[in-house]
Amino acid sequence: MNLVVETMNNAPAQPAQKYAQKDFQSDQDVRWCPGCGDYSILAQVQRVLPDLNIPREKLVWVSGIGCSSRFPYYVQTYGIHGIHGRAAAIASGLKMARPDLSVWVATGDGDGMSIGGNHLIHVFRRNVGIKILLFNNQIYGLTKGQFSPTSVEGQITASTPYGNIDHPFNPLLLALGSGAGFVARSVDREPKNLQEVIRRAAAHRGTTFVEIYQNCNVFNDGAFSTMTDKETHDDNVLVLEHGKPLIFGKDKKKGIRLNGFTPQLVDIGADGDAGLIVHNEKDHMLAFILAGLSSMPGMPRPIGVLYAVDRPAYESDMVGQIEKVKQSRGEGELAKLLQGGETWQIEW
Repeated sequence: MNLVVETMNNAPAQPAQKYAQKDFQSDQDVRWCPGCGDYSILAQVQRVLPDLNIPREKLVWVSGIGCSSRFPYYVQTYGIHGIHGRAAAIASGLKMARPDLSVWVATGDGDGMSIGGNHLIHVFRRNVGIKILLFNNQIYGLTKGQFSPTSVEGQITASTPYGNIDHPFNPLLLALGSGAGFVARSVDREPKNLQEVIRRAAAHRGTTFVEIYQNCNVFNDGAFSTMTDKETHDDNVLVLEHGKPLIFGKDKKKGIRLNGFTPQLVDIGADGDAGLIVHNEKDHMLAFILAGLSSMPGMPRPIGVLYAVDRPAYESDMVGQIEKVKQSRGEGELAKLLQGGETWQIEW
């Protein structure tokens, strides 16, 4: 699958060479704990990047602080290792200054949804054209196991020895409620699904948000074991396909239908998939329902693209507005507009 990412002039950015996976592997030693799910995420990204037809000098990875935030060191592109929680803000500024670049963010549930939460929701509502991968291991890993905004209630951590009493964020619901136009989820141990989601994210215009369940085998091992263990995987993972009914289970004999707005599990009998929900990536309300399955006992957790609608990207509107002012007022008038009003000069 070859993708072409468009520039601001709608002209495809053509790579100077045909890339392979090794071309996106840097010379830095990868320093994550042995067995960390980050290794798989890095590998899937490096497998997908050659297919995107983007020159390496047009790719930038931005991160904040955390285990996931070492990502820019390990991908052979431009990169920025920022400060805690500010990856989305830095990436937004870069995309607005250089709309021709393909800007990606690697962040975690602590970095992105705690100190960086305010930046994240405003990126969603503005629809800045950056690609956000949020590694969700439901713990602070780099700082040694404190609870995070996605840690489950009752979870024993270094900072909640008697159990976490906070109600966790659902990242997908947060993104949908903030106006994100592309919302998806995958798992570190679902390489094919993760690769496809990354491809879809790369091709989408505007903000893309991908939550990736990632196992921290030191401080929160097995957080997603029902989704990754061979014995329980099929009954707990719902793979979303646009236009296909919501069917899962070891023998594909389970499905989900709606009773009003409430999803219900059903056993598929003689009627087949009649009456089951058919996935529609354009249906905002359905996306909310699917995102909510994660907190419903007995329900599988969806992976794949929940929601994907196209709307103008923020940087496109910004450039268009500047050009419009230039055409109507001229270059000099634009300078007067920016420097006029209540301005002053400080002399030393």
